[in-house]
Amino acid sequence: MQVDHAMGFEQATIKVERETEFEQLKGAISRVFAGQVEKFLKQLQRSGKRVRDFEAAVANGLLDRVDETLAKSGATAQRLYQALAVSDRGQMREFYLSKIEEVEPALRARFQKLYRYY
Repeated sequence: MQVDHAMGFEQATIKVERETEFEQLKGAISRVFAGQVEKFLKQLQRSGKRVRDFEAAVANGLLDRVDETLAKSGATAQRLYQALAVSDRGQMREFYLSKIEEVEPALRARFQKLYRYY
C-alpha cells in the first residue's frame, strides 16, 4: 500500500449555522487584513492586547474602529461574534489566526511585541 504524502492536511468543513453574521464578521476581518492591517495593529498596540487574542480584539471594538464598512453597518464585531454558535466562533477564530499569520514579515517585525507568545 502506498501513501500519497503530497496531499496536505485538509481541515474538515463544518457547516456554518449563522451564515449572515459569520459572513459579515469574516468580511470585516478580510477587509482589515487586506488594507488596514497596520492601523489594526496600532489599535491592538494602544489597547495592550496580543494579536492572537481575537476575543479581546472583538470585545474592545478594535475591528469596528478600523473597518468603516462594519462601523457603518450598525452592527459591531462583538454583537456578530456573540450571535455565532460555538462551532461558528471556533471557525472565526481559526480564520482570524490564519490572517494574522499572513501579515508581511516587515510589519510583523515592527509589531513584534504583539506577536510574542507570553
